[in-house]
Amino acid sequence: MMTTILTGWRKSTRSDNQSNCVEIGGAPGLAGIRDSKNRGGGVLVVDRQVFAAFIDAVKRDRL
Repeated sequence: MMTTILTGWRKSTRSDNQSNCVEIGGAPGLAGIRDSKNRGGGVLVVDRQVFAAFIDAVKRDRL
């Protein structure tokens, strides 16, 4: 299962103690995204460079 190779799961420090967040984990060359309320419910796995480009676009308000 893919989730076994993803490590370092964390959610944004801006989320405080809210439960309606996503968590990000990683593996070499990969980024994983999962629901913080349902950690066993599935993981979206994407290429790390693609994810970095997505985050950059969000920060630059391009989406």
